[in-house]
This record gives sequence, C-alpha cells and structure tokens, in this order.
Amino acid sequence: MAYTGHEFKDLRKPKVQPSATVKTTLFIFFVFIRAIHPTVIDASKSIGEDGTKFFAYGPQTANLAEVGMSMLVAQALAWWRGEWMTIWNPAPLKIFTMIGFLFGLGDYLEMRSMVSLGGGSYQILLQSRLLITALMLWLVSGKGQTPFQWNLLALVVCSMSVYMCLDMHRDTDDGDSDKLLGTVNVVLKVTVSCLAAVLTDRYTKQFNDPVYIQAVQLRVSRTLLLAVLVCLDGKTLNNGFFHGWDSCTVAVAVTHMLKAWSTLYLLVYLDSVLKNMGESLAVLGTYLMEVLLPIFQTTFDIRTLLAVMVVMLSVYTYVSSKPVVTKSVQFDALQAA
Repeated sequence: MAYTGHEFKDLRKPKVQPSATVKTTLFIFFVFIRAIHPTVIDASKSIGEDGTKFFAYGPQTANLAEVGMSMLVAQALAWWRGEWMTIWNPAPLKIFTMIGFLFGLGDYLEMRSMVSLGGGSYQILLQSRLLITALMLWLVSGKGQTPFQWNLLALVVCSMSVYMCLDMHRDTDDGDSDKLLGTVNVVLKVTVSCLAAVLTDRYTKQFNDPVYIQAVQLRVSRTLLLAVLVCLDGKTLNNGFFHGWDSCTVAVAVTHMLKAWSTLYLLVYLDSVLKNMGESLAVLGTYLMEVLLPIFQTTFDIRTLLAVMVVMLSVYTYVSSKPVVTKSVQFDALQAA
C-alpha cells in the first residue's frame, strides 16, 4: 500500500516548549504576582470604627468573578481553535474536577485566613508547605528526608516562628485568638494546595492538552464550589454580588486570575521546584511592598527584615538541597554495590 500521509493524522503532536527567555520572564512574572497578591487583598480591607479591619465585600465574590472570567476566556479560545469538545474528554475531566475542588477549597481558606492576617504574615506562613509536603510524602509513600533536610525544615519553621512573634508584638489591634485562627486557616490552605499542586504537576504532563483546555477542566468544580460558598455567606444574596466592591476589589480579582494562570503555566512548562523558589522570593517582595507603598502603615524594622531574609534563604537552601541529596544517595548506593 502506498503511503498517503494520513496514517498518523490522529497522532497527538508534541507540546512546543517555550524558549529560555520566555521561561525566565514567566518565572519573574510569577514571583511578582505572588508577592503582590496578598498585598492587594490586605489593601482591600475596610477599617471599622473600632479600628479593626474587615472585608466590606463578599470575600468569595472576587474569587468567583476571577474563575468565571477565566472560564469564559479559555473556552472562547478553545472554541476559536476548534478544540472546545476536547474540554469534555471524560478521562482528564474526571481527574481535573477533583483537583479543581481542592483549589476552590484553597481559595476559600485563603480569604478566611486574610481576615485576621496581613499580607506579610500570610506569605511567611505559606512557607510551611515545605514541611507539610515532606510529611505527606513520608506518610503516604514512605519517602523520608535525610537528617540534613529535616534540619533545614526545622530552620524554616523556627524562622517563621520568629517572624510571627515579631508580627504579634508589633500589631496589638488584633487579638491573639484571631491571629491563631488565621494561622490555622493558612495551614489548612497550604495542606490542600500542596496536594492540588502535586496532582496538577503530574496530570498536566500526563494529559498533553493545551493549557487553556486544562484551565477550563480545573475550573468546572471550582466554579460550582465558590458559587455555593457565595450563596451561603449570609450577605451576598441580600446585598448583591458587587456590594462593597471598589478598585481594590477589582485588583484582588485580577491578581487572583494572574496568580492562577501563572502558576498553571509554571507547573506545565517548568516544575514545582522553581515554583517553590519563586514563592520564597515572593516573601521578600511582599515585605518590601508593605514598607514602601503609602497605603500601608508598616514601618521599616531591621529585625523584621532579617527574619524575612532568614525565612527566604532557609526555604531556598532546602529547595536547592534536593539535587545534592539525590546525588549523594545515588553515590552511596554505588559505593555499597
């Protein structure tokens, strides 16, 4: 039989990888958005007569607006390229629906934690994901850490604790119970997000679909969950969806959208190691924004800066130690053989 050129028409084409310049730009953009997002959320709070901060708008309305807009844009792109039906492929849709539910739960916990925490404290506590991820791997797969890595994780936790002690000593308006509740919500959010990120990193590479297809699949259950939470928050249905919105609320929705898309692209085209490094750099970025932007009353404190630097450097050291530890274990195995 003669070759016609149609024999491999159904074979899926390999995904085109971006250039080094594009990858570097993506990483820098990811760090910037990660740094500014909690800052914008903190700036969107209103101040009551007693001096306490609160959200005048429904906290989940900004998240739902972002998810809905991203769904529309991604589906329009898929429709324009003739790939809309690919979204509803049962195999990836089933898995991404579960992951999307985890991301939606993480969105809810994020806003709950930001009620009583500032952007800097929230960003610092996010670094607990390293310890939580290590414990999850140890409990689920039996994959432990070396003593060197456990020591680095202990250093991360200690440096986080130092920052939080300084933060509580500096901010006397909020009660310790509110700070504790916010801390618990962050830890829960980190646990959910770690699991979602690990699953996303795995399945976005297994199902070789365009990013905008996977973005819609991840947002189906996420949209439904956030819609239910908005309906149950006790005031949105009575006051209206956009009640209490202002320019800062719009910025919350925009930065949330940019954070979600940049994270997805980073996991698809780079890896979770660079994601962890980017989030460690965002710790310093958030602190500098709180000090430099006039909307905040945070004053420069050398002790706080040093605590931030210790957190950032200890996180970076732990993340960068993984290749060295892997090679060391391989070398020991060869020596034993």
